[in-house]
Amino acid sequence: MNLYEAIFVRKTVRHFTTDEVSGEIRDKIRSFYSELPGMSDAYRTKIELVDNRVRGTLLYHPGPVKCPYYIAFYTADQPRSHMNAGCLMQQVALYLCTLGLGTCMFAGIGQHGPAQEKDGLSLAGVLAFGYAKGQVTRQRYEARRLPLEKLCVIKEKPSPDYMKLLEAARLAPSVLNTQPWRFVVNGNRIHFFTKKHDAEKLERHRNEELNFGMMFANFLVAAEELWIDADLIRLENISQKNFPHNRYILSALLQR
Repeated sequence: MNLYEAIFVRKTVRHFTTDEVSGEIRDKIRSFYSELPGMSDAYRTKIELVDNRVRGTLLYHPGPVKCPYYIAFYTADQPRSHMNAGCLMQQVALYLCTLGLGTCMFAGIGQHGPAQEKDGLSLAGVLAFGYAKGQVTRQRYEARRLPLEKLCVIKEKPSPDYMKLLEAARLAPSVLNTQPWRFVVNGNRIHFFTKKHDAEKLERHRNEELNFGMMFANFLVAAEELWIDADLIRLENISQKNFPHNRYILSALLQR
């Protein structure tokens, strides 16, 4: 299984064994992270891989999850830096799935979790991992995701391979499964929007950047697998008339 294949089968795991993940595998995880492409080279990031078997810190998803190991993701405070962190986190989660390890993502962590700051960087999210008590994969149809028909406005029909990118994006995880992304497809251009939130719902959606980063990870992994050049840029002339209650995020320019 490679990263692209893992997109379609990975599931969130909340129940772990206490079996040791070998030092060799943990070194592989660190090595994989060190070579990861983020959304830009401009972001300064680091991870801390923690053996949690002795301390047994409970993380919350929102219910308590006791995990044997976790990875804390730290990033500099820059525009869209949490989006980049989400992109890195999801790629690591996919990699761990290929190794047969279960994962569970967290955004808000309590005071007994990892440090909120380290080496001038802020905590963006945490990825719990370890050997699962059950399965680490599922069938695609079991994923609780909105269908593309509810996520997309298609102005110009794209190629079948470009639709595969959207299917990969659709299957991305999100905090509390909010799935905030919406797509406007115009041939070889895909514009990404997010749902606008009422003030009272803002707390639920405060992790929007992290969510979009995880979605862009799936999108970019699929693009690499399908030999598609995908440039993520922000355009200044995008109309929001297709999604009047949504806010523009970024665009992808695609080329074979």
